Amino acid sequence: MRIYLDNAATTQLDNEVFKTITPYLLEFYGNPSSHHEHGREVKTAIEGARTTIADLLNASPNEIVFTSGGTEADNTAILSSVRSHQIKHVITTPFEHHAVLHTLDVLKNNGEIKLSFIDTDSRGNLDINHLDTLLKSNSRSLVSVMHANNEIGNLNNIELIGEVCNSRGALFHSDTVQTMGHYRHNLSKLKTHFIAASAHKFHGPKGVGFIYCRDGIQLSQLLHGGAQERKLRAGTENIHGIIGLAKALEIAYRDIDEHQFYIQKLKNRMIAKLQEQIGDVRFNGNSANAEKSLYTVLSASLPVNHATGDLLTYLDQNNISVSGGSACSTGSASHVLKAIGADLSRNTVRFSFSKFNTAAEIDYTVEKLSALYKAIAA
Repeated sequence: MRIYLDNAATTQLDNEVFKTITPYLLEFYGNPSSHHEHGREVKTAIEGARTTIADLLNASPNEIVFTSGGTEADNTAILSSVRSHQIKHVITTPFEHHAVLHTLDVLKNNGEIKLSFIDTDSRGNLDINHLDTLLKSNSRSLVSVMHANNEIGNLNNIELIGEVCNSRGALFHSDTVQTMGHYRHNLSKLKTHFIAASAHKFHGPKGVGFIYCRDGIQLSQLLHGGAQERKLRAGTENIHGIIGLAKALEIAYRDIDEHQFYIQKLKNRMIAKLQEQIGDVRFNGNSANAEKSLYTVLSASLPVNHATGDLLTYLDQNNISVSGGSACSTGSASHVLKAIGADLSRNTVRFSFSKFNTAAEIDYTVEKLSALYKAIAA
């Protein structure tokens, strides 16, 4: 049996979601743009899913636009700000997902925007006063700050950031891919103009997500063709994906308090056992701080020794699936760890947990790590 501790990369599909989407693979297969019964019944299901998501987030259904996932949602938010709202200045952080940073790099290199970064400390905490200074000294800006970092788990105070942006007349986009389905979002109160979400991060299917775009804010089309998604996103809808997305979010909200408590206990257990059994362990960013980090992510920096070899390979060979950081950056040094000045010579392992993990899996993983370091020391 394999142990899966890479839930920040993707999560196991919930069985309730699987049962819900199966009929939309086998029975309800009409094209929702068709004007016959097969099409109408599917179109009705899609709009029902949109309403479910909007109700959970305290938004309006017309503010939810379905996408292929978080990357498309992030790109749409950023490009819409530049092309539809004439934004010439963007403020972000060095810790954002590459879906944000690479998009901004292209715009900057094309001369379309000026790019600024918020000052941070060695834990990855943002200097909100510096954000305010940047907003004061520039014309109307877009601020793009993720809710929680996918590598070190740092939670950013997007409520406060939203207030600062609102006071300066800035647009605010937040990548909530790691927190959607894990925290409650009240979009009627949160002063954000765009958020991004992806179903496979909270036990839904891959290949589907959504962008929330506040009513009154114009989106630019990335894909041109048909009139789907109110002419905002062309292409035949991912029907079973959309249905699964809504069901996964519904389940997540239903069980959110129970799962937060359970998963935080697993994370606390991992922290304690690593500290007890491996002497020189450090935790990157705020990932070991329960108040300041995503409860599903723990980034551990372990001692390095030539005898350990590739630590991730060792764990894989012992039936434990983990990563060193973002799955999108496999094979390259982490830009997040670089940005906080982490010691890149050490072995960094990102453990990320879900409701399907157990205490026994945590214990086994630490035992295997401890055995390796004891063997080196012997």
